[in-house]
Amino acid sequence: MMIDSRRFNIYLLLLLALAFGGGCKTGKGKKQYSTLRVYLEVNPDGTDKNGPVPIFREKPMLVNVEKMPFLTEGQVSRARVVDVFGGFVLQIEFNQEGTWLLEQYSASNPGKHFAIQSIFGAKTNMVRWLAAPRITRPITNGTLTFTPDATHEEADQIVLGLNNLANEVKKPAK
Repeated sequence: MMIDSRRFNIYLLLLLALAFGGGCKTGKGKKQYSTLRVYLEVNPDGTDKNGPVPIFREKPMLVNVEKMPFLTEGQVSRARVVDVFGGFVLQIEFNQEGTWLLEQYSASNPGKHFAIQSIFGAKTNMVRWLAAPRITRPITNGTLTFTPDATHEEADQIVLGLNNLANEVKKPAK
């Protein structure tokens, strides 16, 4: 079995970051990190490869998704909170690999949902299903924009953690 060393290194970096540097930004040198996982909605097939997840906290909507995400924080190149009329959205920009995957999955699955999950917070203890946007068209620009089930402060924490991780991944190896 072949393992892509870049993907392994990103996951190792995230694991180490969460283990040693997952604290809040109050201490010098400590950075906050977040995860972002995008899952594809699938029809239930009776196997353990998929299952329902609750999207939205107030009135949960169950979406049946594959248990393996097709996009992760390792493919995020930049994240932003964008204020829009009546609220805000999260705008996630992916690297080249993430852009290709986002285009492939969005083009192949119109009408289905992406289920988006994040682990965030000062001690990375908040696990939240953020949204389940419906796929209406192929996303070819590598940017996923959605309204999260989160406060503006929580969205800022998610973005801070994703950008910190993206900056760590971009650093050249010593």
